[in-house]
Amino acid sequence: MSILVDEKTRVVVQGITGREGTFHTVQMLKYGTTVAAGVTPGKKGQKIEGVPVFNTIHEAVKYEGANASCIFVPPLFAADAIMEAASEGLPVIVCITEGIPALDMVKVASFLEDKPSVLIGPNCPGIISPGKTKVGIMPGHIHRQGSIGVISRSGTLTYEVVDQLTRAGLGQSTCIGIGGDSIIGTTFIDHLKRFKEDPQTKGVVIIGEIGGSAEEEAAEYVRREFPKPVIAFIAGQTAPPDKRMGHAGAIVSGGKGKARDKIKALEDAGITVVKNLGNLGELAVEVFGKN
Repeated sequence: MSILVDEKTRVVVQGITGREGTFHTVQMLKYGTTVAAGVTPGKKGQKIEGVPVFNTIHEAVKYEGANASCIFVPPLFAADAIMEAASEGLPVIVCITEGIPALDMVKVASFLEDKPSVLIGPNCPGIISPGKTKVGIMPGHIHRQGSIGVISRSGTLTYEVVDQLTRAGLGQSTCIGIGGDSIIGTTFIDHLKRFKEDPQTKGVVIIGEIGGSAEEEAAEYVRREFPKPVIAFIAGQTAPPDKRMGHAGAIVSGGKGKARDKIKALEDAGITVVKNLGNLGELAVEVFGKN
């Protein structure tokens, strides 16, 4: 099994006619993802790699049965794209776009409160269930189907961790990049709950960063309710205080969000924390065993 996406997922790419949208549509198709439709207002009737383009999400759902969205819309229009997808009830919305204004995301968060849609991102690499489908920009060739779940705030570190897992013989059930912005659609806890209920997933890797309190909250959830083994890595361990490092959410301020505090919270919850990322694959075999 997997969580959120699988071989039945039918993706609509919002912004499909743009350079990034077209490029990654091709990559998703090559991986085996069913890209059912694309949406670019005013471009209805075109086809991108055989994928029909519509003006609206409503048309993509009505005519092609789209049930997940992948958004490559410029930052100033991305919030509207998310809300359009949610208004049509799409179960999964993946927003790759980076640089969406924080105030726009506040409006999105409010809009999604009473909607069934799960938003992954923004500013994220997306989600992949290896061997089934990928929605986003993750490099499919490094993934292998298996039983380890991955949840990450960092895109590039996700790829490093997945590559190590695969080389160690540990495949993945589903890998999710939740995004590095200060306001995102889902948290570590949201997906840990899903992995808890997934019988295929026998362990989870969490990739966190300095800034915010998401990792500490996840640690408390694991301590209280998550029965499966968890490994974690915190990026930014040498970052100076009060400096933004990379992602908008990776800023330490007010005495909160320090790497050492996150590591302590994780270890106190019984989570195995990897201090040196280069050792993660080897340690994962010890913690999880072989797939």
